[in-house]
Amino acid sequence: MKEIDWIVLFGTLFFIVAYGIWKTRGEKSVEGYLRGGNDTKWWVIGLSIMATQASAITFLSTPGQAYTDGMRFVQFYFGLPVAMIIISIFFLPIYYKAKVYTAYEYLEGRFDLKTRLLAASIFLIQRGLAAGITIYAPSIILSALLGWPLQVTTIVIGLLVILYTVSGGTKAVTQTQKQQMAVMMGGMVIAGIMVITSLPGNVGFSDALHVAGKMGKLNVVNFEFDPADRYNFWSGMTGAVFLFLSYFGTDQSQVQRYLSGKTLKESRMGLMMNGLLKVPMQFVILFIGVMVFVYYQYNQPPIFFNEAIRAEVVESEEFGGAFTSVEQEYTQLFEEKKQLVNDLTEAVATKNEVLIETAQHELNRLQGASDTLRNEAKKLIAQALPGRETNDKDYIFMNFVMNTMPVGLVGLLFAVIFSAAMSSTSSELNALGSTTTIDLYKRVVNKEATDEKYLKNSKLFTLAWGVLAIIFASTLNLFENLIQAVNLIGSLFYPIVLGIFVVAFFFKSVKSNAVFYAAIIAQVVVILVHYLNIEGKAGLLTMGFLWYNAFGCILVVVLGFIIKAFHNR
Repeated sequence: MKEIDWIVLFGTLFFIVAYGIWKTRGEKSVEGYLRGGNDTKWWVIGLSIMATQASAITFLSTPGQAYTDGMRFVQFYFGLPVAMIIISIFFLPIYYKAKVYTAYEYLEGRFDLKTRLLAASIFLIQRGLAAGITIYAPSIILSALLGWPLQVTTIVIGLLVILYTVSGGTKAVTQTQKQQMAVMMGGMVIAGIMVITSLPGNVGFSDALHVAGKMGKLNVVNFEFDPADRYNFWSGMTGAVFLFLSYFGTDQSQVQRYLSGKTLKESRMGLMMNGLLKVPMQFVILFIGVMVFVYYQYNQPPIFFNEAIRAEVVESEEFGGAFTSVEQEYTQLFEEKKQLVNDLTEAVATKNEVLIETAQHELNRLQGASDTLRNEAKKLIAQALPGRETNDKDYIFMNFVMNTMPVGLVGLLFAVIFSAAMSSTSSELNALGSTTTIDLYKRVVNKEATDEKYLKNSKLFTLAWGVLAIIFASTLNLFENLIQAVNLIGSLFYPIVLGIFVVAFFFKSVKSNAVFYAAIIAQVVVILVHYLNIEGKAGLLTMGFLWYNAFGCILVVVLGFIIKAFHNR
């Protein structure tokens, strides 16, 4: 990066941190620290909810997901508006009426203390793991792109977040997320425009759409029902709805965002804003990834997008020659493919259906051959550098940014990634600190402490979770894809907590012991089913991990009724 890029990057980050600390200076009550004073406007709530979910993983992984797999990931978000409506109608009024600090407080009044502690503990485990990933995900990629040591990048992100989150609590998180969302969305819109304008002069926007469509990247909706398929219309409208109900309805990192609203109406409007804007936002980010794919149909892409690892393999005495040979074959294949892309563009312009079909068929054949060569290169990397990550999806977009974007914009887009990491991590640490304070310390350890004592401990718990997240982030390895890693962790734990809340809200006849033991059994079953799916031994229970959300939630409800029936007998 150039000097101006560093100025833009650190100037943006310094302003956000300083603004968060200054805006919330002098906060001296637990009410203000954990609930933001209950004076947040609906549009600020909406931005805060979106910023909490839009982690750095969104901006690093989603374009790479679209580059390799097309637009079909957007179907994951189809159920989001439905979930927002359900939460606004059923969940929100109950939370407001109960006047709770955390979602789990309600469970003690409905059931008992052990059920409250079980739900809070599951949240702390799941969100504690996720906090580590949201720091680690951008750190490992930014460290490779910027040339920083991984530990340094991890600590920089973690400490920046800890500074203003510990200082100002919920209000600091909410206030800084306004600036972070402005940086994130502004940067991505500019990036999208730059990708399109970077295409060759003779290739218009409609030509780019035709190329993307003919090469299978505009696969927005798939109505084929397949439980093993992670992303189709049915998984988005069922499994994903349950995941969103769990995340936005029972996860304290989100519940805390809208509990800070001035009124029930303001909180509802904030949720609906998120439901209406999140799908278009994800569509735009995925579409940018598709346009990056089109760009690389006219410009030579690297065979492996993590340049640091690629350079190591090329210099390897044993595998460098074989890797270079595959790379040369990949380049030759690209030249053939590039000519076919130009032929397809011309055929579309002249509306020659025969030539369009011929070029499309041959182009997709060569794309398959190109993908095969990329896989061969990855196998060589695995042999040359055992234990190193061979999946480069998460490097695609930022590699494009580093090599094609003008000076200044590169720094802005790195600021987007850092801002996204900070926004989601701050919400997580804020929620972890408040849940530990209210559901564990205040309820179990010290019931009679002063308000000042609880405030002090809230800050200490937030700091402790931040340090633990940094330590956990330092021990992780890359998953298949970072955005899938976060969704997988959520799908293993969220459905159990949602099941407890569904029983609490809608099935009054099921009492505490029944739901408590049902939740424990269901959690074990979900983890076992996931293990069997990994091993290919799940049989009738073979399913994509998004379906765990519906499966686990329904299992808690059903087991609750079964245990209740046995208890009655």
